[in-house]
Amino acid sequence: MKKLLLIRHAKATHEPGYIDFERPLTNKGFEQCETMTARLIKNNIKPQLLVSSPALRTLSTANVFSQELGLATATTYPDIYDASENTLLKVISNLPNEYDFIALVGHNPGISQVLYALSNEPKEMSTCAVALIEFEADSWMELQEGAGKLTLFDSPKED
Repeated sequence: MKKLLLIRHAKATHEPGYIDFERPLTNKGFEQCETMTARLIKNNIKPQLLVSSPALRTLSTANVFSQELGLATATTYPDIYDASENTLLKVISNLPNEYDFIALVGHNPGISQVLYALSNEPKEMSTCAVALIEFEADSWMELQEGAGKLTLFDSPKED
């Protein structure tokens, strides 16, 4: 069985002076990360590996998750940045098979689109939302659209 935890980056600044790739998290964004990691810990949800877009806001989100969950620093995948649904599906199908539970930190609209593609669940991934999808598969390459079961959906807005 493979499990994929989709995480949308936390709240980032929209202030002028930053190119999109370098937008930092706001204080609220860091608070969102703390809230969501505490909920994951409470539910005993701990991925084996974190993969992230290299954009500052996603990498900062991934860093908080890795620190709070006691994981290694996230591996960056440049293709996750500003990725379409199809690009994210390709990234996921090429994840390392030695890991059965991987978290992917990305951006909207792609992260919401890939959630729907894999689980047929139409959910909007707000900032720092998490979605756990489980698959009856032995390889990431085997994952097919609609084959996943959404077993957890949560966001900081749910409190």
